Amino acid sequence: MARMTARRALAAVPVLLAVTLGVFGLAAASPFDPVRAYAGTAGLTASQENLDQLRHNLGVDRPLLTRWWDWLTGALTGDLGDSTSLRAPVAQVIGERLGWSLLLCGLAFVLAVSAGTVLGVLAARRRGGLFDRAVTSVAYVLEAAPPYWLGLLAVWLGALKLGVLPAGGLTDTGSQLATAGQIARHLVLPALVLAVSQLPWFVLYVRQGVGDALDEDPVRGARARGLRERTVLLQHALRSGLLPVLTLIGSRVPELITGALLVETVFSWPGIAAATVQAATSVDFPLLAALTVLATAAVLAGNLLSDLLYGLADPRVGFDG
Repeated sequence: MARMTARRALAAVPVLLAVTLGVFGLAAASPFDPVRAYAGTAGLTASQENLDQLRHNLGVDRPLLTRWWDWLTGALTGDLGDSTSLRAPVAQVIGERLGWSLLLCGLAFVLAVSAGTVLGVLAARRRGGLFDRAVTSVAYVLEAAPPYWLGLLAVWLGALKLGVLPAGGLTDTGSQLATAGQIARHLVLPALVLAVSQLPWFVLYVRQGVGDALDEDPVRGARARGLRERTVLLQHALRSGLLPVLTLIGSRVPELITGALLVETVFSWPGIAAATVQAATSVDFPLLAALTVLATAAVLAGNLLSDLLYGLADPRVGFDG
């Protein structure tokens, strides 16, 4: 396990280097001018001399490879540059927002995996039955529904129509202190929406995996020995049927990040995804580069986690093979 983790970590280095270089390459080829975006309305009346001086101060007049190398060497020492849109160090921006994104994504992912496993197992018990057809139909519908549409629907139903939950933000309007109760209430809708957007894949994978496991010879043998159906389902079919789901965990990380970006925007949740939108719309390439590297590292970590979980669940899989 340790050897495979080290091997993956070494393989991730050139990937992260290529991603950072690609971000700076896109920045150089972009038609948007970060200087005018930084200057805002003042840039409309500023002289060319002032704009050139600002361009020099921001360092965007230097060659592409020079800017990339300076950013990379600074990042290795913890200096990710300054955000031109938020007027703060990039490390500070990420540090203030990362925890809120991890809270939202972690809770949503746990809900999606838990609910998807339960619904998938129940559907697999009697494939073709009424419950199975209802669950799979809803799963296919949700699979095609974009997260921002689910978010708007949740705001309309939960906040506007029923008035039981807040529509967005982190705290109540006018509140000067973020209490645990307020954060929990404001977290319900975005976490549920993000979980529902990830739910269909887990339901369908668990249903297929457990359903196929129920038709395997070892499970049939367990039934022939007179074991109870619950024991056969939970101790034999479920373990074998969940193996493909473990690989799904890593592959869902990019979709989880994309979904979080949309959900945080709809609900004004102060996380990393909201900062990504602002960085993109404000041509804030230092912040965008750091966030892109962070998202890439999360995807690589998710793939590694899937392989580790698969190896732990199935002893036949060798970590160092």
